[in-house]
Order: sequence, then C-alpha cells, then structure tokens
Amino acid sequence: MEIVVGISGASGVQYGIRLLQVLADMDIRTHLVISKSAKQIMQVETDYSPFDVESLASNMYGEKDFTASIASGSHMFDGMIIAPCSMKTLGSIAIGVSDNLMTRVADVCLKEGRKLILMTRETPLSRIHLENMLRAQQAGAIILPACPGFYSKPQTIDDLVNIMVGRALDRMEIKNELYKRWG
Repeated sequence: MEIVVGISGASGVQYGIRLLQVLADMDIRTHLVISKSAKQIMQVETDYSPFDVESLASNMYGEKDFTASIASGSHMFDGMIIAPCSMKTLGSIAIGVSDNLMTRVADVCLKEGRKLILMTRETPLSRIHLENMLRAQQAGAIILPACPGFYSKPQTIDDLVNIMVGRALDRMEIKNELYKRWG
C-alpha cells in the first residue's frame, strides 16, 4: 500500500505527524508533501522540526515539485490524506486549482477515482467553507473534520489526535486500533 500524506498550513499539524508515525509503524509506504505555512505552524505547535517530520516518510517532495511521480495518474498509489487540510487547500481542491503539488495530487485522486480524505481544520465555518466542502465531496473527496468523539473518554491530547488519525485510516480501509470504538 502507498499513501500520500499532505500537511497543509492549518492548526493541527499533529494530525499529519501522528499519521506518518502510524503508517511508518505499519510499514506502509508514504509520500509526503508539507506546505511552507505548515512548516511554520509545526515550529509553533510542536517540538518537531520539518526535518524530523520529513524523516518519517518513505518519500518527501517539495511543495512545487511537479516532476514528482505522485503528480501523475500513472503512478499507482492508493490514496491521499491531507491532515490538517486548510481552507485554502480545500478551496483550491474544490475548484480544481492545482497550483502546488499537494493540490495536484488531490486532483489526481479525484480524476483517477482514488480515495482523498480531507481532515479539515477550521472553526467556525463560513458559507464559503461549507460550499467548498460540499463541492469537494461531490467531486469524490471524503470530508473528515477534525472533530473527535468523546465516547472513548480520551484523557490526553494524544488520545484526541489518535481518534482522528484512526478515523482517517478507517476511511482509507487500513485496520488500526488507535482509539476505542463505539460499543
């Protein structure tokens, strides 16, 4: 299995970092694209450097590297998870603007019928955000807002992050036990 992980410039870069850690532990091949703004947020919200995060991935690409293999529909990867997905990235995907590698790979997923999971991270939501979510969903994306459930009685921030990463992996059909399931 090969998964593309995008980390865009929204609060919640911990979701993408944890996703990479879990996928590495599962020996799943990953392709990583981190936006410039995500690298800045990473330094504010975490103790990880961009280099630390990049080292978790099997392959790393620059934000503007349109020669990357994942930019082509002929490269057979299984899907993409953008965690977190900023409203800028969502908007670009929703209207088909592939102005960087992250949005290009998302476009490849949509046009090739591959799974695209957008872990949106914003609150409150404007009408524009909601319309972009609907537009992306209608095009085939899975909208997975970073809204963890509390029925598992999470005790730490890591527990909350694991719930959302586990839910994203569920939608990618990757078995995991990162969180306590209902019932």
